[in-house]
Amino acid sequence: MTQIDYYFGTISPWAYLAGDRLEQIARRHGALVTYRPLDILQLFDRTGGVRPADRHPSRMEYRAQELPRWAAHLGMELRMDVPMTNMAPSSYAIIAAQAAEGADDQRPPESRDRIGKLVRGFLSARFVEGRDIADDAVIRDVLTTQGFDPGLADRGLFVGAEEYGRNLERGVEAGVFGSPFYVVRESGQKFFGQDRLEFLDRHLAQR
Repeated sequence: MTQIDYYFGTISPWAYLAGDRLEQIARRHGALVTYRPLDILQLFDRTGGVRPADRHPSRMEYRAQELPRWAAHLGMELRMDVPMTNMAPSSYAIIAAQAAEGADDQRPPESRDRIGKLVRGFLSARFVEGRDIADDAVIRDVLTTQGFDPGLADRGLFVGAEEYGRNLERGVEAGVFGSPFYVVRESGQKFFGQDRLEFLDRHLAQR
């Protein structure tokens, strides 16, 4: 089966705006998704990007206009007043949950979207509800709401931390430089941004 490596940061508004379109595409083409949360700020440092706090004001002004435009276009609520937070704890929880679920190809199709729903749960908690997804209580609540054991918040500290670092190295090696970023493992085709999901869909249809 076609494998998509999905690299993203849990503080990325663009990853939030992707919604569930990746999962819809994967179902349509029988593809499997591996979720690889990483530290996007370090990714910028490693790949020639600029952290938002260091970007020229004109770029940030445009970003502040473009995000609400895309949210309106997609019919999604988006809060712009969320402060920067530590993305590692929520990433650890996602990694621990994915490990607990087991390999995608060994689970029935109806259960394969569970991690995607968890990812969207964290992104919505931040960009719709304005919650701090670095807070332990918030992490446990999102896990519980999405049907996962809240104890994964603890296991993530052991299971997730090392894999989180590996995801950064994998991403750099694979040519990832932003979030969201999709890599089709078999073909090596790369798609950067939620606005490139249509191209990913088309690529998989041609395979």
